[in-house]
Amino acid sequence: MPGRRAFLLGTGVLLAGCATGPRGPAAPPPDPTTIGAATPGPTAQRTGAAESPSAAMPPRATWSADSNDVRPAVKQAATRLIEALGNWDHGDSGPDAAGARVRALGQDPSLVEGVGALVTDADASVLQVIDAQYGGILSDSASVLVVTRTWARSPAGTISGGGATYDVRLSSASPTWRVTEIHPSQPGTPVTPGTLAHEVLSSDRLDLPPASSADIASGQVHDSVLEAMLHLAQTYRLGISVVRSGHPTYVFGTTRPSDHPRGRAFDTWMIDGHPVVASATPQALVTAFMRDAARAGSYNIGGPYAVSGSAYFTDDTHHDHVHAGFTS
Repeated sequence: MPGRRAFLLGTGVLLAGCATGPRGPAAPPPDPTTIGAATPGPTAQRTGAAESPSAAMPPRATWSADSNDVRPAVKQAATRLIEALGNWDHGDSGPDAAGARVRALGQDPSLVEGVGALVTDADASVLQVIDAQYGGILSDSASVLVVTRTWARSPAGTISGGGATYDVRLSSASPTWRVTEIHPSQPGTPVTPGTLAHEVLSSDRLDLPPASSADIASGQVHDSVLEAMLHLAQTYRLGISVVRSGHPTYVFGTTRPSDHPRGRAFDTWMIDGHPVVASATPQALVTAFMRDAARAGSYNIGGPYAVSGSAYFTDDTHHDHVHAGFTS
């Protein structure tokens, strides 16, 4: 069987906006909140209103790019920065301490100004990267979508859970890629979920990160997307990375609007427990899923392999996830 890189069409061509990445923590500790009742904020989405005064903070876990990734060093630069911003112990809260952590990575400490609620006065914080996928990758610039889950401990000892997705923009530099911008997800205010939204949020076959749950809870995701998720979940267990917010407004490197911010797309980074980016993941599983996404109504399916048909495409951006876009 030819290697997966042999199926890529090019290293700098982007045909449709979206992206995902390798593995996150193998088994995240229990979240002290309820994911279904998302309450989004401007930069960090609460995964539920519940707070626990007795639950222990989960351990920290450093995310690593898969060895089969297109450019692992780019994702490492993005995730290390977000991890540095979201992890701190007692006495290290606030923008000054966050800036010092960023400076220690060789990045610009002024980036702290753009992350909002990621830098708080909580007594301690833990951030885990669920996945990092490309929003776009060119020869000298990139967008990495860092999908996170967070826990914060208040000075009173109460622990609350949340999370957001960060569109981290980078430019090539030596010795490491330089982060130039950070755009946090902004799902919007939650509404009473409709039947489809409720089914998606309560499905045990759809693993939704906090920002994607909040997107759906906001009522801004089209029914075509929700119906396709539920249809595909009858056959597969899906790890969703990005739905609406936290994704570039335009297809990276172009002026064409992406379907994601309009609530007409979703990205899948894991299928039946297999990361799309991993070399050990069966090609047949990924291509079957891509074809089934078309049968579920998607007009625009991107992934790591070339599939025959006008609805499909492949490029370096989609080496690490499957994108499914919808017309309405």
